[in-house]
Amino acid sequence: MSSRAASRWSDPDMTRRVARRYAAERRFRLLGFFAVALSVAFLAFLLVTMAWKGLGGFTNYEARLAIDFQRSDLFLDPATLTGPDAHHEVASADLAGALSKAAVAAYGPSAEEMFGDGAVEALTDAILADPQMLTRTETLWLPLGSALDSAAKGTGDVEANRLVAELERRNSLRRGFNWQFLSASDSTDPSSVGVWGALKGSFLTILVTMALAFPIGVFAAVYLEEFAPRNRWTDAIEVSINNLAAVPSIIFGLLGLAVFLNVMNLPRSAPLVGGLTLALMTMPVIVIAGRNAIKSVPPSIRDAALGIGASKMQVTFQHVLPLALPGILTGTIIGMARALGETAPLLMIGMRAFIAAPPGGITDPATVLPVQIFLWSDEVSRGFIEKTSAAIIVLLLFMLLMNGLAIYLRNKFERRW
Repeated sequence: MSSRAASRWSDPDMTRRVARRYAAERRFRLLGFFAVALSVAFLAFLLVTMAWKGLGGFTNYEARLAIDFQRSDLFLDPATLTGPDAHHEVASADLAGALSKAAVAAYGPSAEEMFGDGAVEALTDAILADPQMLTRTETLWLPLGSALDSAAKGTGDVEANRLVAELERRNSLRRGFNWQFLSASDSTDPSSVGVWGALKGSFLTILVTMALAFPIGVFAAVYLEEFAPRNRWTDAIEVSINNLAAVPSIIFGLLGLAVFLNVMNLPRSAPLVGGLTLALMTMPVIVIAGRNAIKSVPPSIRDAALGIGASKMQVTFQHVLPLALPGILTGTIIGMARALGETAPLLMIGMRAFIAAPPGGITDPATVLPVQIFLWSDEVSRGFIEKTSAAIIVLLLFMLLMNGLAIYLRNKFERRW
């Protein structure tokens, strides 16, 4: 090295520039680390908050109650409770009055509203399981009403706290897993609500969305990328698809309301209409992702297949499409995750109705988890607060399950070259 070059590298200005460059690199790394840490902190705060508020929704308190059925004035004959109409007969009886009477006899006048709809349903199931209990005095564990359940969890008023203390003094209070929350549907009483109806509605809606959006989106991407002529019409279609991917979701809800309900007269508040509406919203995302995945396949794959005599159709569907499938599934995962959490378009087509029974098919009235969460968050009863957070946890788990399945399929079909 010459003396001139050596003096240049030993120049104090060069030393300072190198030091500044290294300092800038350290600052960039620090900012990147800070950004990642902040994102993780926000995510952790969200998950912890939802878990803190929502885990209580998966449990409930039960009270022990002795019921003298011979003095309950239910007028039920155990011999008739074996046919197909047994459930209707028991449900038509005044079970709520019998519970209220037994609770007052056991715990005093303040226990008149001790139990709610959840206890009535539990008592109905117990009678149907053993009709002979109507001939004797039976001691049962029944879920408390919303007010006392909240009091047992630490958020009740003075009278409810007093009654809870009395139950604890008599060893007549216990806490268990709330299976009804996972097996029941919507209700006006927080003690008997469940997410199964909304969860089944979400599954049916996403099933319809996937069955329509995925094949149509993939075939559209294949045609536009491999077969469509390059002219102004295809350019206009490409611009339109890109614009549709950025349209607000509520616009698709208005489109579904106008076309599927007002013109086609499809059933209102059904997973079929919800799936059609979400398919319109999801399809542009799948088309764009599919075209990008097809473009990423090396041209040498096409040239080699054509060189050994394969037709254009064979090249596309036997070579290009299998190699592009992982990228297509990635776009599908993004689109399905967005559709699963949508509320606005489904509200527009009427999927905010009170649904007390799970849907039997894609044409039955139904609601979905995001809408159910929205409806419960608008309730004034204190018992719906933890049920709302618990439903959010169920929605997050459902999304993780669906995304996990999609990622598994993507990795299964992935090929490297």
